[in-house]
Amino acid sequence: MLTPITLLLLFQLAGEAISMFFALPVPGPVIGMALLFAALAWRGGPSTELRETAQKLLQHLSLLFVPAGVGIMLHWQRLSDEWQPLLVALVASTFITIAITALVLHALTHRKAASATREQRP
Repeated sequence: MLTPITLLLLFQLAGEAISMFFALPVPGPVIGMALLFAALAWRGGPSTELRETAQKLLQHLSLLFVPAGVGIMLHWQRLSDEWQPLLVALVASTFITIAITALVLHALTHRKAASATREQRP
């Protein structure tokens, strides 16, 4: 279990280093996760040990939200001062995400139906 956790932390460290070195607006863990995904796709998937470790981490996922909750409590005054723009941003981003997801799903189902129709033609 130590090797997979070390692997996950190394990819997070690599993402943090890339994010800081190039001054990217993307968080380091996101870059590290993309690098991990690319490495796993190149290798053909995760090892059994990595898969089991990931399952164990997912079982305790709620503990990972504690720092976010502490941050909300720590900055409660700022949140209460700026709740309107935050609410607008949350609602707008939710609707934009739903709309883009619907458009992508529509395009993909249309493409699949069109390819199925072409395959049926003699």
